[in-house]
Amino acid sequence: MSDYDHVEIPEQGEKIDYRDGKLVVPDNPIIPYIEGDGTGKDISPVMRDVLNGAVEKVYGGQREIVWTRIYAGESAEEVYGTVFPAETLEAIRKFRIAIKGPLTTPVGAGFRSLNVALRQQLDLYACVRPVYYLDGLPSPICSPEAVDFVIFRENTEDVYAGIEWEAETSDAEKVRKFVETELGAAGIHEGPVGLGLKPISEFATKRLVRRAIDYALEHDRESVTLVHKGNIMKFTEGAFCNWGYEVAEQEYGDEVITEDQLWDNYDGQAPEGTLVVKDRIADNMLQQILTRTASYDVLALPNLNGDYISDAAGGMIGGLGICPGANFGDGLALFEPTHGSAPKHAGKDKVNPTALILSACEMLDHMGWVEASTAIKEALQETFKEKYVTYDLARQLSDAEKVKSSQFGRRVVENIQV
Repeated sequence: MSDYDHVEIPEQGEKIDYRDGKLVVPDNPIIPYIEGDGTGKDISPVMRDVLNGAVEKVYGGQREIVWTRIYAGESAEEVYGTVFPAETLEAIRKFRIAIKGPLTTPVGAGFRSLNVALRQQLDLYACVRPVYYLDGLPSPICSPEAVDFVIFRENTEDVYAGIEWEAETSDAEKVRKFVETELGAAGIHEGPVGLGLKPISEFATKRLVRRAIDYALEHDRESVTLVHKGNIMKFTEGAFCNWGYEVAEQEYGDEVITEDQLWDNYDGQAPEGTLVVKDRIADNMLQQILTRTASYDVLALPNLNGDYISDAAGGMIGGLGICPGANFGDGLALFEPTHGSAPKHAGKDKVNPTALILSACEMLDHMGWVEASTAIKEALQETFKEKYVTYDLARQLSDAEKVKSSQFGRRVVENIQV
C-alpha cells in the first residue's frame, strides 16, 4: 500500500484489481468514501451502516466492506488546507471504486464544482443515473410504475467543461473581437457580456454512446435514445446525434437497428433481441418522459441535457432524495447521490438517505455483489410501505411516521431478509 499523509489504509482489507477490462473484487475490498458537505455528515454514516448490515446478513460474515475515509470539500479544507487534495484522486485511482456524499457548489463565486472536477480529473466520462419507482413512494404522476430509465450523461464536455470568460475582462473582449471580426459571427450584444465555449467531440460522444449501448444489450433493454438540441446547435449537439448513430450502425452489426430501419424494414416491430437506437429533441423529451413514459428506456445525452432530464425524471418517482448516481471511467467508478448538500439541514439527522443508499446499491452491483444490493432495495421498499419515512416523504404521505435519518437506516437493516 502507498503511504498517504491523511488517508489511513486498513491493514485487513484488499485492493480491487482491474484485469482484461474487468474488476477483480476480493471478499474484503477497501472502499474509500468521502463523507460530503452539509447533510453528507448525516447520510454517509447511515449508508455505511446499511451496507455493513446487508453484507453481514446476506453473506454470513464471508464478505465485508473495509471502509477508508478520503477528503474533498469542507472536510478537506480542514485537513489539507485545500478543498481538492491530490491524495483523494490518488486513492480513488488506486482502489478503483469510491463513494461520496454531496459536495457544496457555490453559485457564481468561489471554486468550481468539486463534483465536476472529480469527474474530469479522473476521466469519469459516463454519469449513469438509474431512475425507477419504488412502491409506497409519493409521486406527482398517475403511473409512476412505468418509470424505468437509465440515463447516460456525458460527463467531461459541453458547458460543464467550464471554458468561459467573465464579462468586462480583457480575455472576454479578445474572444468577442475574434468571434465578430475573424469569424463574422453576429448576435453578441454591446456592453458587458460573459462568453463561453461548448465543446462536444467525436471521441467523447462515441465512448459515451458505446457504453450506453453496451449496457442496454447486457441488460436486455429495448432502446437507446439520443437526446439533443441538434435542430438549433447543429455542429455540437447535432454532431452528438450523428456520431451516436455512427456508433450504432458501424460497430454493432445486426444487434442494433435505428428507428428508421425499424419502420422501413420491420414495420415497427423490432426483431427479437434487437436494440433500437433513436433520437429526440431535448425540450420535447421533457414532455415525452411524462406523456409516453414507457416508450423510453436507456437515454444518452450531452452533459447539460443529462442534468435537466435526470432531475425531471427524478421528480416523477418521488424527488431527488430517491435518485442514485454513478460516474464511470475505464476501470474507475465513483458513486454519489443526485441531490445537493442542503447545508441548512446539516447536523439535524433528518434528511432522506435513500439516494445515497441506492447509489451504494449501484456500487454493489458494479462489484458483482448483486445479492446484497437486491436485499437492500427490497428492504427499502418494505420500509416505504410501512410509511416509516423521513420528513420529506412524511409530509407527502397520509398517516406516515416521521423518523430521523438514522432511525430510517436502522429500520432498513431490520427489514433485510435473507
